[in-house]
Amino acid sequence: MGEQKLQSRYTLRNYQQALAEFSEEAKGHSWDDLQLEDFRKHLYTLSATRRLSPATIRLRFSALRAFYRFLLRRQLVKENPVAHLHLPKLHKKLPFFLSQEQVSLLMDAPRTATAKEQKPWVIERDVAILETLYSTGARISELLAMRWNDLDLRTGRVRVMGKGKKEREVFLGESALRALQSYRDTAPVECGTGTIFRNQREGTLTPRAVQMLLKKYLRVAGLDRHLSPHKLRHSFATHMLDRGADLRAVQEMLGHAHLETTQIYTRMTTEHLRRSYQKSHPRA
Repeated sequence: MGEQKLQSRYTLRNYQQALAEFSEEAKGHSWDDLQLEDFRKHLYTLSATRRLSPATIRLRFSALRAFYRFLLRRQLVKENPVAHLHLPKLHKKLPFFLSQEQVSLLMDAPRTATAKEQKPWVIERDVAILETLYSTGARISELLAMRWNDLDLRTGRVRVMGKGKKEREVFLGESALRALQSYRDTAPVECGTGTIFRNQREGTLTPRAVQMLLKKYLRVAGLDRHLSPHKLRHSFATHMLDRGADLRAVQEMLGHAHLETTQIYTRMTTEHLRRSYQKSHPRA
């Protein structure tokens, strides 16, 4: 099952849970009878009594708002009492990223002694996965959809299909190109026009499989094994901007629809510079 379908399934499950919880709390009231004050009480219960995070609370009310939109379209209620409810703001956290030294440790991990219980071609595949994620800044879903005929090893370019089925071209550095060529040379699976990264049964790898192999190599490298593949995307963007890349160029490479999404990485680099200054300047 693809990453998007998994997300849809989890969203549906979360919405069902949110509606069931509120229905239990509002027993004896029809959806048309409920008022804004009823939802304020529910908000208080979630935040003060149950102490849910702002993100979880917003998800719960997103389900309620969506349900009321459904009821309004079918003229089963007269208004949406949740529409103007003020919800707790999210605390924006800067995305975590690996240092360049940590990235090097991770890239070396598949070939270390502790990881050599794997078949040689699997090791080469895993190196290629890590190098490609970091080299391109691709999302895990984009990585797993890459096909051999999307890849040009000569020019170091590969086409990816991003969100909203928007195609873009990303670039591969020398380390990633060497890793991909080595994987292609050793893989017993057919390297024709199919997806690049295959499992030992010649099927396409799943997001879960990539997450598990990353956990293994993070442990081998002595890094936090709870880090997700997306952290390599954060690391790509931060390191590019640290080394002087143009913000709009990074936006294009990441496939962000809005520049504001990419600008968070400039805040990360500024924060990194601030910490370096405070650590190093004699009168900071």
